[in-house]
Amino acid sequence: MNPVPLINHPCTVCCRPTSMWCSRCQSAWYCTPEHLQSDWPRHRKECVPATHAQNYNIIATPPPAEQQVIMRPRIITVKCRPSQVPSQGMCPQPLVNGHFPDGQAESIVLTQGLNGEPLRFPLHLWYSPTALSRCAPINRAIYHITSGAAAKAWCGTVVVLKFNGSRRQGYSDAGSNDLPALSAYFLAYK
Repeated sequence: MNPVPLINHPCTVCCRPTSMWCSRCQSAWYCTPEHLQSDWPRHRKECVPATHAQNYNIIATPPPAEQQVIMRPRIITVKCRPSQVPSQGMCPQPLVNGHFPDGQAESIVLTQGLNGEPLRFPLHLWYSPTALSRCAPINRAIYHITSGAAAKAWCGTVVVLKFNGSRRQGYSDAGSNDLPALSAYFLAYK
């Protein structure tokens, strides 16, 4: 039988001496299971399973990772209502409300990209202002292009179209060249 060493390390939460550690990484010390639970949101980012697991002085297995529903990006077809007065050069009206569960969408036109440089073809973005309050899934595309660093957790559907002319007379698909401008917007939005 292996003797259990009496090692006293400060608890990560309260600094009380303890000889118990996280059973997963065996590098974080806790004096009670409650302290592990309370510190888990921070500790989970650094908790890497130990390669040389030892079976003594373990405190508890960390709780399982939180389940998150994540929306995957997809290409959709957006129908447009033609302009009432085509001779005035007005752009068609995209019919996007059907792509939002609550039928409500707000929009913004992005005219600047990174470092405030003007966009040659502005981007028109629609989103649901109520998505976060009704626990809609995290938008994976936005999470990915911002590397998860956006101050606001963007949830729910987001539709982006690009004006195909500087006079905003029609739309075309947004593409990968538009990602830096979109990323800058999502990162700056509070």
